[in-house]
Amino acid sequence: MNDNGTLYISDLDGTLLNDAAELSAYSARCLNELIADGLNFSVATARTPFSAGKILSGLTLNMPIVLLNGVIVQDKANDGFIKVCRIEPDTVMAVVEMLRKFKMTGFLYAIRDGGLVTYYESVDRKPLRDFMEERKTRYYASFRQAESFSEVSAGSVIYFSLLDTAEMLRPVHEALSALPDLNLTLYKDTYTRDLWFLEMFGVEASKYNAVKYLREACGFGRIVGFGDNYNDLPMFEACDVRVATANAKPEVKAAADFICDTNENDGVIKWIQTYY
Repeated sequence: MNDNGTLYISDLDGTLLNDAAELSAYSARCLNELIADGLNFSVATARTPFSAGKILSGLTLNMPIVLLNGVIVQDKANDGFIKVCRIEPDTVMAVVEMLRKFKMTGFLYAIRDGGLVTYYESVDRKPLRDFMEERKTRYYASFRQAESFSEVSAGSVIYFSLLDTAEMLRPVHEALSALPDLNLTLYKDTYTRDLWFLEMFGVEASKYNAVKYLREACGFGRIVGFGDNYNDLPMFEACDVRVATANAKPEVKAAADFICDTNENDGVIKWIQTYY
C-alpha cells in the first residue's frame, strides 16, 4: 500500500446505496473498474457483517471495512475480524438494567466462537419484527432469542440497537449518556418515516477511531469520506476531505468540504470519477 496514497471510504445507507438499500449496477461496475485501476476503497457503516456482506458481494474490495459504527473492522479478503471493540461487562449490565427500567428492548450483538450472534428478547413491536424479518429474508442473518439479555455473557457483548420513535428514544438516550465507557448514537432511519435508531457500543469504538486505525495500519496519507447521516459526523472528523450527499442531513452538509449528487444519482461514484 502506498504510504502517500488516498483511501476513499463511504457510508452505505443514504450515501453509497440507493433508496432501495441497494448498490446500483452503475456504481458497482464503476467501483470495480476504479479499484482495478488502483483506487483504495472501503465502507464505514452501522450495518452488520450479514447485511453489509450481502450488499457488497458484487464488489472486488481491496481494503478492510468498518461495521457496526466502528465496533468491527473486518478483512474483506477473508471475512475475518481484524479488530473488535467490546463493551465493558459492568457497562453491559448497567445498560440491561436501564432498558428494563424503561421497559425497552431491541437487539444485542455478541461475539461467540469468533462469529457474530444477534440476540433479542421479544419482537412483539412492529419495528423490531420488521427489522428482524427483513434481515433474515433479505440478508440471511440469524437471530437467537434470549429470555433476558442478562443471560448473555457480558464479556462477549459488543453492541445494542434500539428502534423506536425519537420521542421514545430520547429519554433513554439521556439516561444512558450518564454511563461511563459507552458511546451512543441516535439517528433517523433512512428508509422508514418516524423510525429512529439508538445504538450503543464501547467507548473505544467509533467510525472516527476505525478510520484512524485504517490510516495508521495501512499507511494512508489522505482519507476522503462520504456520508449523509448524524452517525457519519465522527467519520468526517477523521477524514482530510469530507463529502456529503445532496440528500444528507443539514448538519452533515455543514461539516462537509464538498456536496456531491444524491445517493439515488450515484453521487459518490460520480464525485470519485471527477476528482480521482
